[in-house]
Amino acid sequence: MKLKRDQGVEIVSDPDRVEASLWRRLRFEGNERCRETLFTRYMPLARALAAKYLKAQQTRSIERGDLDQFAFEGLLQSLDRFNPLKGVPFSAFARPRISGNITDGMARMSDMTAQLGHMRRSRRERLVSLQAAEISGDALDQLADLAFDLAIGIMLDDTGIVESADGADNRVNVYEGLAWRQAQAALTEEISSLPENEGAVIQHHYQNGLNFATIAELLRLTRGRISQLHRSAIERLRRRLRHFQER
Repeated sequence: MKLKRDQGVEIVSDPDRVEASLWRRLRFEGNERCRETLFTRYMPLARALAAKYLKAQQTRSIERGDLDQFAFEGLLQSLDRFNPLKGVPFSAFARPRISGNITDGMARMSDMTAQLGHMRRSRRERLVSLQAAEISGDALDQLADLAFDLAIGIMLDDTGIVESADGADNRVNVYEGLAWRQAQAALTEEISSLPENEGAVIQHHYQNGLNFATIAELLRLTRGRISQLHRSAIERLRRRLRHFQER
């Protein structure tokens, strides 16, 4: 059976053997990349359960992005507690735990928190991360860099690197400016050459929609470290795309 590599993890073409290999490497070899791979593998299950709770809401006071985060938290907890030797399929083990975490999360949310949109909170989180950079040099240059960093975040939201959760087509259209489209294309190319942890933060935050706290739990890093990696990645992308800033 043909072998191939996925993020440094050998896998085989049989899905059941793929998963068995991932669990073995995680539990008995301590390969943390397998944990991340399994998380990505079961994200559709978590999203599907979140969608059911979204549909069941009568007032729609809690947004889809928040329900997704609760589901992801439950998925991470399930990954850490699952014993593959007991013969129970992971999906059967994880489903009630993910649902329970969604229910608990909904109960924890106050009315005021529920009124804040997921995207607004994510962008505020990014802004705090970027503002934490050490200030030096000309203030106007600092402001220009911050503005460009925020623009990179907007482009990352809109690059269509992967299909959005709602299935919408986010590819650029003919009405968008040429410079913007060129910048988006260059940005997409540069992401692939980021250092491993920086690339993982960008992928999970902008592509998968995870907040910094969930990424921290997934990568077993502190939330402060995730914020630093986010800032470092955006600053690195800014330097590589400097010629667009100077136009």
